[in-house]
Amino acid sequence: MLPAIEQLDLRSPQTVINALQTGTRANLAAACRHGSIDHVTQPGQLIATGDLHDNPLHLARLVRAAGFESMDPAAHRHLTLHELIHSDRLVNGMDFSYRVLARVSALKAAFPEHVHVLLANHELAQLTGSEVAKDGIRFVAAFDEALEFAFHGDAPAVRASVRGFIRSMPIALRMAHGGGDLLCSHSLPGPERMDRFDASILERELADDDYLARTGSAHFLVWGRNQTQEQLTALAERWGISLFLLGHEKAESGAMALGENAVVLNSDHDRGIYAELDTREWLDAASVLSHIRPLAQ
Repeated sequence: MLPAIEQLDLRSPQTVINALQTGTRANLAAACRHGSIDHVTQPGQLIATGDLHDNPLHLARLVRAAGFESMDPAAHRHLTLHELIHSDRLVNGMDFSYRVLARVSALKAAFPEHVHVLLANHELAQLTGSEVAKDGIRFVAAFDEALEFAFHGDAPAVRASVRGFIRSMPIALRMAHGGGDLLCSHSLPGPERMDRFDASILERELADDDYLARTGSAHFLVWGRNQTQEQLTALAERWGISLFLLGHEKAESGAMALGENAVVLNSDHDRGIYAELDTREWLDAASVLSHIRPLAQ
């Protein structure tokens, strides 16, 4: 990983706050930011990923795959990152994945037009305080307990910076490819939510109500499962998208097709992968699956 990111003093509350605040500003001020999404209109090289869940080794390999260790800007690729926090690798019941947020925030500040940190359901849960529980772990509480342990009286200020960074995240990357557009997002609404989902969310700024559980369109977007081909086709036509690259669902082999025009990627587990794509070419689900690379080495 880049020395400036690798050498962050993650025990210092001010260092963590500064890293998160610089990433927040970069999320909002990047030239590629348009409303609620990042939009790259020129085809190029893309490293597309799935859920990361605080896997520092895989993050380092993704940074390398994206060419960010090179001093030559021509070597830099676009990189999507999402579902960064809430690992099941706890320390005395605490989740210290604030550290990956700080590192990725600093990475965004260093490469604002090439790093695309997408909102996911675990980040949204941490932002709103809506608990996520799995296998006996209460992830939001475990994250907050780590902040209290690490920063004591400074924990509220660090927590506010965490929330600011999450609130600034785009909900998707839209990128041109071979005559069409692809959309990278953590997920898409489940079919049972489509009657309440505001599809204009990609075309406007987010409002506070978008983040609300049970009613918010950003909530529906990042929590959705079990999409149907009919629904995927309808959303593709509504948004002018030919291909969706998603996470959220479990793919045991690291990647799987979800219908004719969507692929699910996982980047967190032992069989985690990324997709190395040249968006100057026409891409579909089959071609994405032919360009996946393992993260375990």
